Amino acid sequence: MMLQTTVFAAARSRSHGPTAAQWHAVELHRPTAEIDGACELTVCGTLARVAPDQTWPLPSTDVCPVCAVLAP
Repeated sequence: MMLQTTVFAAARSRSHGPTAAQWHAVELHRPTAEIDGACELTVCGTLARVAPDQTWPLPSTDVCPVCAVLAP
């Protein structure tokens, strides 16, 4: 039996009015080589552009608090 490890990528949302851009987590269901920086649905339900060069979790202060809890 093979155990599958959950892999998360970091994604950056856009700022909307008074809401600042934040980093989010995206659960990957395909190899990271296939991630091209397109928008994906994040763990918290936001659409954000995946940053293939960033790994999750990020040590940044502008991280989505919901994603931080759901994708530790």
